[in-house]
Amino acid sequence: MSGRRLLVAVLALAGLACPPAAAAAPRPVAGAVSAPSVIVVEASTGDVALARNPDRRRPIASATKLMTALVTLESTPLARRLSAARYQAAPVESAIGLRAGERLSVRDLLRAVLVASANDAAFTLAERVGGSQRAFVRRMNEQARRLGLRDSHFTTPVGLDSAGNYSTARDLVMLTLRLRSFAFFRRTVDSPRVGLTTGDRPRTLLNRNRLVRSVPWITGVKTGHTQRAGWVLVGSGRRRQISLVSVVLGAVSEAGRERDTLAVLRGGLRLYRRARPLRRGQVLARAQIRFRRGAEVSLAASRTVRRVLRRGQRLRLRVSGAPAELQGPLPAGTRAGSVDVLLGARRIDRVALVTAAPIAQASLGQRAKDRFTGPLALIALGLLALASLEWLRRRADRVRRAANGEVETA
Repeated sequence: MSGRRLLVAVLALAGLACPPAAAAAPRPVAGAVSAPSVIVVEASTGDVALARNPDRRRPIASATKLMTALVTLESTPLARRLSAARYQAAPVESAIGLRAGERLSVRDLLRAVLVASANDAAFTLAERVGGSQRAFVRRMNEQARRLGLRDSHFTTPVGLDSAGNYSTARDLVMLTLRLRSFAFFRRTVDSPRVGLTTGDRPRTLLNRNRLVRSVPWITGVKTGHTQRAGWVLVGSGRRRQISLVSVVLGAVSEAGRERDTLAVLRGGLRLYRRARPLRRGQVLARAQIRFRRGAEVSLAASRTVRRVLRRGQRLRLRVSGAPAELQGPLPAGTRAGSVDVLLGARRIDRVALVTAAPIAQASLGQRAKDRFTGPLALIALGLLALASLEWLRRRADRVRRAANGEVETA
């Protein structure tokens, strides 16, 4: 994973865990949404758009598998082949019928976990990646602590009902934002169906998230259902370049969790717009070029800034550190100050200002001309001219006196 993508994920998580003072307060969820615990978050900023009981601890069913997927993705290559563990699935469980010993890639096992919610695939990952289910669960809880999921605890990699297996809507959004930094995860949960090419036979799996299959702008993420948890759906959607992540916990039916998910995602999308407060090459200041009187070089933004904002929010720019004068030789693109992008009083980005054109080295003639036409030089010449005029006046006066026979006395 690249450092830039990791930074984006960390910033999103930080924004969700500790909402900035400049951010608007989340709106309450409309009464038409029936689920007892709901949250919707703008994915790029972590801004909480809508919420109802987002920090209430609840059983989360197969949404547990999101942490199973994260521990696997962060520790195991996708191409690695693993031997399927023996797993006795109950008739009501979701499974893909793995035969003990058949070898599948981590990529295919994760597809089975994320798309088909396969318990046998999740159990295999826990056994083979962690060495044992107990050791893997310990790693799940360690990962939760690292991510700051203060209201989450795991006792199973699968998500069957267990007294110690719980999370919150807010924690599940934070977990999902972290997972979204993996391109493989984003592609997989947005797929209506996936094909598994490893194992004893090829398999085609239909996504259990019916919204991904039926609503074009829905992009994931994970379903869940048990007797204690009710109907669970971690969702995501994207419209007009705005991405949201939602969590619905405890819905009373499969259709209910889908209605609630669509309602809160649509409500969230209405709150945001995409802005471009700064574009690459935008001139924000100018500097004089030394030794070239009247010549200037433009100082321009080094990159474009795009930002998702609440409707009604406005960004402003503040230039700092821009020099009044620059001396060549300097290539185009030389850093010369910066511009801050501000939301209220809070800086959300800082962009370098750079010279828009090269500055050539001044010639000897230009330096000399500047030296003799500069303000100090002009003042000195003015004083010299005044002194010369005074000397000429006095000399003329002496000549006149001498011609008139006047004698100077001390």
